[in-house]
Amino acid sequence: MSTRTPTARRSTSRAAATTTATAEAARPDRRQAILLAAEKLFAQHGYHAVTIRQIAEEAGVPLALVGYYFGPKHELFHAIFEHWSHTIEERLAGLAQVNNDPDDAHTLPRIIDAFTAPVLALRASAEGEYYALLVARELYHATEEADRVLRGYFDPLATAYIDALHLALPHATRAQVAWGYQFALGALLHHLNDSRIERLSRGENKRADPAVAPMLVNFIVGGLRAALPKPKPKSKLPRAQQKTPTRRPKT
Repeated sequence: MSTRTPTARRSTSRAAATTTATAEAARPDRRQAILLAAEKLFAQHGYHAVTIRQIAEEAGVPLALVGYYFGPKHELFHAIFEHWSHTIEERLAGLAQVNNDPDDAHTLPRIIDAFTAPVLALRASAEGEYYALLVARELYHATEEADRVLRGYFDPLATAYIDALHLALPHATRAQVAWGYQFALGALLHHLNDSRIERLSRGENKRADPAVAPMLVNFIVGGLRAALPKPKPKSKLPRAQQKTPTRRPKT
């Protein structure tokens, strides 16, 4: 029969859990495993449908280790986007390299390519597949945690691209360009997340195929130009068609 009090036993249990977590934390691959497991499960099922226990099981780590590294679930969710924040910086760097000349027909395609290409490459990569799906899912399903991430990471990106599009389409208002950005984002997110294309194409197309990136760019550019057309210049009649005033004969 144990002579330890319940308080002593609880203290011993907490100490053992702490010791286990500390020992596991010495393995640097554990933190990355938790992050990847969370990405995968959040992307597949959504933030609210996933528990910390499920993440620990997917990562193959003790439950206590998830909290040791990341704290509450919402902090783990935030850590995923912090981990991939360099991809946003890459898209902003690509935008900065575009010579934004509204009179150059290549300006708009270059802006859209800078907007879409890094995301498509990420979706096609083994390491970035679930993150790209997670972004697409959370943008579609607005939750409190997703909104916090959007405001912190993606709103500055969106603002920069809307400003660039407005420079490239100076005849439109910024409000109109903001709508255009939303429509472009919708096309990109649907391409990232959709799987019906394989069925609808009777097996000829592959979901999220990066080979169709030029078609996606042309689709978005064509839509923006059609929705926000340049005003037609006022036509001037040729001199031959211009009426000359008739002179009255002198009396």
